[in-house]
Amino acid sequence: MRTLVLGVGNRLLTDEGTGVHVVEFLAREHPGHEDITYLDGGTLSFTLAGPIEDHDALVVVDAAQLMAAPGTIQVFVGEDMDRFLGRAKLSVHEVSLVDLMDIARLTDHLPARRALVGVQPAAMGWGNDPTPVVAKAVPEAAARVLEIIRGWQAEARPSL
Repeated sequence: MRTLVLGVGNRLLTDEGTGVHVVEFLAREHPGHEDITYLDGGTLSFTLAGPIEDHDALVVVDAAQLMAAPGTIQVFVGEDMDRFLGRAKLSVHEVSLVDLMDIARLTDHLPARRALVGVQPAAMGWGNDPTPVVAKAVPEAAARVLEIIRGWQAEARPSL
């Protein structure tokens, strides 16, 4: 099972870049997984449809309006992800994640195994680094990503 871990966000807007920071953390601290691709998706574009299509599973990491305390992490899997993305939310992205999922759905390449790891931002102003509370959440968000992937890998293994 090939898994794409897609970190999205604008690194120039403090906590908006959380997804990118989590993917960089994973690539630095957990490299060498030939079945996992870590990708900085930046502020999203239609060019990401190809990498999504090339993988069996997808984990997206992004700042998300969770209506929770800053640094809170919430995971949405499968249809829960679809429902969460379907809610109206503000985005500074060129293309929304919903648009990418719709492209994958229309081309019959929407991964059955898909999840969103959302992190509640504290601030979205100018700045290259996340706020301290969100920076502290980055390793935990990375751990949640790996937990999701391990669960999917266990499900995909044939039982004896």
